Amino acid sequence: MEKVTTAIIGGGAAGLMLAANLSATQKIAVFERGDRVGKKLSSTGNGQGNITNLRALETEYFTSSKEGAVRIEKILHAYDHNSLTEFFNALGVLLIADERDRVYPAGRQASSLTDALRFFVANRGVDIRLQSRVTDIKKSGDGFVLTVASGNETQMVAAENVVLCVGGKAAKNFGTDGSAYALAQKFGHTLTALYPSLVQLKTDTGYIKTLKGIRINDGVVTATVQKTGKDIRLQGDVIFTDYGVSGDVIFRLSAFLADEIEKGKTSIFIDFLPEFSLEKIRETLWKKHETFPDMPVGELLGGIVNNQVGRAIFKRANGNIDQAAALVKAFSLQVTGSLGFDYAQVTKGGVSLLETNAALESVLVNGLYFAGEVLDVDGQCGGFNLQWAYSSARTVADAINAKYARTRGQVCV
Repeated sequence: MEKVTTAIIGGGAAGLMLAANLSATQKIAVFERGDRVGKKLSSTGNGQGNITNLRALETEYFTSSKEGAVRIEKILHAYDHNSLTEFFNALGVLLIADERDRVYPAGRQASSLTDALRFFVANRGVDIRLQSRVTDIKKSGDGFVLTVASGNETQMVAAENVVLCVGGKAAKNFGTDGSAYALAQKFGHTLTALYPSLVQLKTDTGYIKTLKGIRINDGVVTATVQKTGKDIRLQGDVIFTDYGVSGDVIFRLSAFLADEIEKGKTSIFIDFLPEFSLEKIRETLWKKHETFPDMPVGELLGGIVNNQVGRAIFKRANGNIDQAAALVKAFSLQVTGSLGFDYAQVTKGGVSLLETNAALESVLVNGLYFAGEVLDVDGQCGGFNLQWAYSSARTVADAINAKYARTRGQVCV
């Protein structure tokens, strides 16, 4: 039976970053069920590679317990965005930040991140096994035995350490359909509730049927998080669709609402003109009405908001100018759901952090570790989730390297 030091299950961002940071004296194998590694990483940031965010340490990450939140904070501080930047700089990739603190490779190609990781781990002798699905893991003595299916063949591999970097349930087109959670559950690990996050929202469509395809640039969307009573107010683009709303700000907002949407009590409020007060809009509409008394009331918002939006607002306001002005500032939509895991960028929920120690090693099974999205950790849109992939991978690498540092040395970037 073939033997490896560390078996990494999953060749996504976390798996590749882990492989790049394990000591070079180990025999490392990465088992990827797809036909190439880093497939999801290569699409991040609309293909431009939003790898982290300068505000990663200031921004809340989501998890199911206060103890888990404390753990996340410690891990992110140990390996922050500066550490990630140094890591990629060492691989020959320069990173730059935009006006919203999102960090990208200077060439704005996400594939360059994947290529750098792929070439580096291959150069270090890491064994990358594509189209190799780990169907079972058994504890054997101080280590593990993996059952690996590849094509029509099945192979048994012995490993001293196993790290689950299998992702979550979101975006199954990248090979993450949630089935790999079973590898953790068979050892007694439990999952917190799973929800799609960073995803388009379904809403009631009665008031927006005529708005499909219209984009609102830099609108402000507000929602109340029921469990905390906190209002979330975010600015960005909103796109109306036949099912509800999409756009940058909607993806970001969904991270706060993912676990409340199914309860059917969530509403969002769109401010089409955050630069102007309600009083200014009302005053402008009344003056326009007085200046052009023959203008159909439904056209009064022309030149103020998109014409189609203006007509939809006045239709909803039944022609009432004061009500129309109010709707410009707070156009409410009842959220009825989301487009689900197939369209989501990340999964909210996963393996409970309370079932791991500070090194993200299982407290139930020695030698079993977790990194990345498989854990009950998710962040907002803007590079925060890939920062977690890196920070958690480095944490696990530290723990595993420490086992071998005394006798075999340690060489990491």
